[in-house]
Amino acid sequence: MAELLLKLSSAAAVLLAVVSITSSFAVVEPKPFSRYISPLSMGLNKPEKLSHLHFYFHDIVAGKNVTAVRVAEAPTTSDSHPFGAVAVIDDALTVGPDIGSKLVGRAQGIYALTSLTEASLLMAYNFAFMEGEYNGSTLTVMGRNPVFSAVREMPVIGGSGVFRFARGYVEAKTHTFDLKTDNAVVEYNVYVFHY
Repeated sequence: MAELLLKLSSAAAVLLAVVSITSSFAVVEPKPFSRYISPLSMGLNKPEKLSHLHFYFHDIVAGKNVTAVRVAEAPTTSDSHPFGAVAVIDDALTVGPDIGSKLVGRAQGIYALTSLTEASLLMAYNFAFMEGEYNGSTLTVMGRNPVFSAVREMPVIGGSGVFRFARGYVEAKTHTFDLKTDNAVVEYNVYVFHY
């Protein structure tokens, strides 16, 4: 009888341990999908700054060292009707309009010809900076660019690094455009709020 009692109490101890471990797993709560946090916990207690950046964007679609490549097009896309063409870019950003001037970053992303009636692009790209206090930081731009308008305005929708929580806009103005190659140099003025 004592032997049977000892076996039963050992089995009960094992069962109790299994139930205890299982119930501790059942109590673990997953992290909530969303929650409110203090802006102070993200370092947002500093005053917001407004910065102005000025540089030139070199879009090279033909010739040596191409930086914009067509990666897709609609079956109806042609040179005379470019609607539906999509290009990927890795364009140099320089201090001056000459491609040999000081490199401050790169514009990396895509643009697509999105108008049936005019040369208008949907641009979605990052300015990836590699100079000075902005080195390693990015600004994200996404907007409509009617390329033959004198000045085009597009929103800055975010950023990283120094530009975390950025908001603002860019003004793009064509500096030069080669009708034979479609290569362009575009002057950018960027106005951005950031912490």
